[in-house]
Amino acid sequence: MARWALLALILSACAAQPRADRADDWFQAGEAQVAARLAVKPNVRPARNVILFIGDGMGPTTVTAARIFDGQSRGQPGEENFLSFEKFPYTALIKTYNANQQVPDSAGTASAMNTGVKTRAGVLGISAAARRGVCADTLAHRVPTMGEMAAKAGKAVGIVTTARLTHATPAAVYAHIPDREWEGDGDMPAEALQSGCTSIARQLIEFSAGSGIDVAFGSGREKFGDDLIGRWRARFPNGHLIENRQALAALDAAPAGQVLGVFNRSHLTYMMDRRADSSEPTLSEMTAKAIDILSRRKNGYYLMVEGGRIDHAHHEGVAGKALMEVQEFAKAIQTAVDKVDLNDTLILVTADHSHVFTMAGYPKRGNPILGLVTGNDEHGEPKGEPSRALDGKPYTTLGYQNGPGAVNGPRPEPSTDPAARQQALVPTYTRAGERDLPTETHGGEDVALYAIGPRAYLVGGVLEQHVIYHLMTRAFGWPER
Repeated sequence: MARWALLALILSACAAQPRADRADDWFQAGEAQVAARLAVKPNVRPARNVILFIGDGMGPTTVTAARIFDGQSRGQPGEENFLSFEKFPYTALIKTYNANQQVPDSAGTASAMNTGVKTRAGVLGISAAARRGVCADTLAHRVPTMGEMAAKAGKAVGIVTTARLTHATPAAVYAHIPDREWEGDGDMPAEALQSGCTSIARQLIEFSAGSGIDVAFGSGREKFGDDLIGRWRARFPNGHLIENRQALAALDAAPAGQVLGVFNRSHLTYMMDRRADSSEPTLSEMTAKAIDILSRRKNGYYLMVEGGRIDHAHHEGVAGKALMEVQEFAKAIQTAVDKVDLNDTLILVTADHSHVFTMAGYPKRGNPILGLVTGNDEHGEPKGEPSRALDGKPYTTLGYQNGPGAVNGPRPEPSTDPAARQQALVPTYTRAGERDLPTETHGGEDVALYAIGPRAYLVGGVLEQHVIYHLMTRAFGWPER
């Protein structure tokens, strides 16, 4: 069966929307999905290109809630909806623990995906033998990153993120450092500098494998400063430095030299908070341009795309912001599917870790995902008013096990504003300088991996997170190290 015909069959099976009261509709929809599975034929060819999408903090509950949110934003009940990557033919569960932590952080997990070995929380591009914050251990226990391996193999390397380019997940493509907090030169301890360590920002600018990083789109101008930007310009006199959405749109898709796009001082603005005339590009716009550029490089490419602000919204305890970020993340993935040839490009979609995000109560089908729980009566018919907790007050479908939304004293009426903070149980915090900053924590459950394209059939079962690196190298046809 032709590739696009097969994909169309899968999509049409996923799109079936049976009526709740018609058994035949449900039965036929089930038959259609099985038929789509039977039509899937493994592509055993090596991949020319690999795109790894990482939804930072996009755990299973986040995917489910975002699926419903996305459907409801288009007037559907929501539950029958599928996000773009949920239509991929191959899936697996991924275990996310770090070498030294049961519940992980993004540095250790992103490093696992980009090096093929598990490591400690908070470090990048070094093995678990290295201690966090010890520069000498970094120099002794470096492990090659996917960015370095791809560049040395003659492939182009690209990074796209809605976070700072020096943040943990994008930095895992290229950096070796014992502390993820050492993003800029100003973040470096004097002792580490004296011992020979360099900041993450400097490592991006000075990335020496191949011809350097070909495309880097994201944010974090404050971590580079004028000095490192000047160094980048001097190193790549034919390169293109762009700083707004308009310049990105105008950029030739076949530019000579490297391209660096830095679109905000820190992280990019949440989708929920953006104005219509925002000068910041969306994740899908950055992804589209990155693929346009990289696809013109002669030996193929490795591209890592991160939906970084999903995680940040969860840490703030604001589910609405997180779901909007996932919606844009799914749009970026669909953009990639539409642009590439799935005969030669492997697309993987996963998360680095989950969050303590819950979807609970017994809401009726189609109940607003950001709303109060309204259930069904004893006959299974929708009630006309919200359900009540033992304190007599309504509650929302979405909430958090811990975080800034923790209730102290009598529970107030929960807000259903999309920008509202969901209620939580335990008042967790993180230390920020001299302050205790309320924040929700990561979750430790498995996350999903979705795959389509050449050698995607290798994805299945329950896998360790560092196996993702090995899936990518095998897809490229590289020999075992």
